[in-house]
Amino acid sequence: MANETIVVMDFGGQYTQLIARCVREAGVYAEIVSYNASPDTLKEKNLKGLILSGGPDSVYAPDAKKLNPQFLDLDVPVLGICYGMQILVNDLGGTIIEAPVPEFGPTDIHFQSHPLFDSMKDMSIWMNHRDMAGRLPESAISIAFTNHCPTAAFADDKRKVYGVQFHPEVMHQEENMKIFYNFCYRICGCTGDWDMSSLAERMIAEIKKQVGDKKVLCALSGGVDSSVAAVLVHKAVGNQLYCVFVDHGLLRENEAKEVMDYYHAKLGMNIKLVDAQERFLSKLAGVVEPEQKRKIIGEEFIRVFEEEALKVNDTEFLVQGTIYPDVVESGQGNSAVIKSHHNVGGLPSNISFKGLVEPLRTLFKDEVRALGEYLGIPKKLVWRQPFPGPGLAIRIMGAITPEKLEIVRKTDAILREEVATAGLDRKIWQYFTVMTGVQTVGVMGDGRTYDYVVAIRAVTSDDAMTVEFAEIPYDLLRKMSRRMVNEVPGCSRVVYDVTSKPPATIEWE
Repeated sequence: MANETIVVMDFGGQYTQLIARCVREAGVYAEIVSYNASPDTLKEKNLKGLILSGGPDSVYAPDAKKLNPQFLDLDVPVLGICYGMQILVNDLGGTIIEAPVPEFGPTDIHFQSHPLFDSMKDMSIWMNHRDMAGRLPESAISIAFTNHCPTAAFADDKRKVYGVQFHPEVMHQEENMKIFYNFCYRICGCTGDWDMSSLAERMIAEIKKQVGDKKVLCALSGGVDSSVAAVLVHKAVGNQLYCVFVDHGLLRENEAKEVMDYYHAKLGMNIKLVDAQERFLSKLAGVVEPEQKRKIIGEEFIRVFEEEALKVNDTEFLVQGTIYPDVVESGQGNSAVIKSHHNVGGLPSNISFKGLVEPLRTLFKDEVRALGEYLGIPKKLVWRQPFPGPGLAIRIMGAITPEKLEIVRKTDAILREEVATAGLDRKIWQYFTVMTGVQTVGVMGDGRTYDYVVAIRAVTSDDAMTVEFAEIPYDLLRKMSRRMVNEVPGCSRVVYDVTSKPPATIEWE
């Protein structure tokens, strides 16, 4: 039988994916669907409840996103978050008004006694609204309030409909998680059958069903995402899987050798190295715009894989390690395009493969790593530094040149070496250097220099959707800066990026 499922309906909110992640952390499978999906798509699921996400609209606007009323007839509890709550209030006969005092950011809230807030105390929550409930629907009651919002949450136990005006998914802490736990277990009656074992079994079964007896080509980059995807597919179809590692000339120092040594020599996987450096770099010559870089790389990857597939008869599928943040940032579903990931928005429209096999498409990075460890992949590989498919192309601002590639490779190698030596390689989620393309005046050997500025980017995160900059000790930053300037020709200044996501992304391009 299918896993118990909470469906998260996406109304274009910034944090929809975090809602799904919180539900999964509570031990229940969550799946995101668009607000305009057909109710028929949920019939085959073991549906236990619905959550309506936030969104940028006002319910009284003419073009506001609407909820299909049939979703309220599915006989499962419904929880609305922010805009989702306002939709429920409005659609069930209440009113939504412009808030006399809009609330944004941390806000103190007072809870009434209700199963949704079981074992929770008054606390600070995250508000982000200009509208609020004016009059509640018949049989609904307020179960929480703030100084400026009399109904910060409501409950209609008769209709099993609930709403919170705040965002419990944003401030990722134990108290907020209790709301998702209470909704899943106290209100929806879930038993909690979501874990890595059931996840792996379901994915392997789905891959077998999709692929059948056809051969599969895996785009193996050496990163954790493509590695976990490859192992899953291998468990599903065995020797029908062929792995290809493309050296596009944009890899980190010694990357190609390390990948081939590990996967071919140590793991014995069927993997082929394709040297396509000249091909990619010639296509990228003079290209400055980040989205153009990504799309060029995305198309060339596909063309290389297509050529390799022709060498293996009956290869109809391409495996990719696409994860959920790739999909969100590439503007799939109701999200805005932040940047086109080479394996999503950067894909060309005309590909010769029958289909894509993307078993990790709905997972976050922390879930991918947990799945990798469950599958028995060595921790050294599971916790390997994330590296984007476009490689150093998106860590070099402006046009790509051999000089800039050498500078970013050498400085990045120094950064990784020093972080590992300091014992911080498992504490800092991702770290790398960026060739800014900016030149500044310096002085070395009593002479004037005019060389490049290199930026260090280091962040902490669980899911890649939100990150904080890592607080690297000053003495370590000083040591790394000194080494980069002294050991890497062309680097005369080092800066540290202290921007969180949002508003920035992890990569600079």
